[in-house]
Amino acid sequence: MAPKRQSPLLPQKKKPRPPPALGPEETSASAGLPKKGEKEQQEAIEHIDEVQNEIDRLNEQASEEILKVEQKYNKLRQPFFQKRSELIAKIPNFWVTTFVNHPQVSALLGEEDEEALHYLTRVEVTEFEDIKSGYRIDFYFDENPYFENKVLSKEFHLNESGDPSSKSTEIKWKSGKDLTKRSSQTQNKASRKRQHEEPESFFTWFTDHSDAGADELGEVIKDDIWPNPLQYYLVPDMDDEEGEGEEDDDDDEEEEGLEDIDEEGDEDEGEEDEDDDEGEEGEVKENLVNPAKTTFKEFIMLFWGLYI
Repeated sequence: MAPKRQSPLLPQKKKPRPPPALGPEETSASAGLPKKGEKEQQEAIEHIDEVQNEIDRLNEQASEEILKVEQKYNKLRQPFFQKRSELIAKIPNFWVTTFVNHPQVSALLGEEDEEALHYLTRVEVTEFEDIKSGYRIDFYFDENPYFENKVLSKEFHLNESGDPSSKSTEIKWKSGKDLTKRSSQTQNKASRKRQHEEPESFFTWFTDHSDAGADELGEVIKDDIWPNPLQYYLVPDMDDEEGEGEEDDDDDEEEEGLEDIDEEGDEDEGEEDEDDDEGEEGEVKENLVNPAKTTFKEFIMLFWGLYI
């Protein structure tokens, strides 16, 4: 949206309103009231209107004081914004990552828009000195294959009558690179992390001045992204998270499979041990049946085993 209108707290000059017209039933019910009661009611309404005017006057005064405080702190914030911009310049693809990670801005980006925004090195938001009359957003680009401009700007203004308007830099597109005139085939390509149908180009925002009062992208950049872009730059990539989750699941399944194999191996070993024991007992019993093959030691062991 365009710059916000002057505070809604501004006073509204109102004329005393007459009491509402009474319906037939109310007229008959109040027909017996003395004229003195009607006069007191009218006087009360007039006094309420006077008090309301005083409230509106104080609200207007508060708005002016708030603007002065905001102007003061806007100046104090500027050195820190400058320092932040210098640090951001050291991080490749900071701004395109920030825009892609922002849900509202991302919905406006096509694949080619995202490619062009890889050349975006700096974003600046500047509110006009009196704050209430508007602001400007500047986008700084490196040399790129899409357009000649080094800086693209869009300004939002609010005149004294409260009517919003906007103006922007004319984009000097290189031959065949105008992203606002893409073919229908390009518009229907699937886009990563977005709808399968491509939206209008992000860069049409610079040429659209039809309804400056409803420019949501400008408001999002000024009020949501600009105060703290780092929070969107650091948003984790959901696709990467899903991939890591699938890998973790595969690892868990492999570990479970190995555990099952180990358990089966233990069972097989147990069965082999039982078979060995049964084989030894069978051999002793066989020797007992054939005394000629039974040694004295085996005979004693078998005897005590049967006795116990």
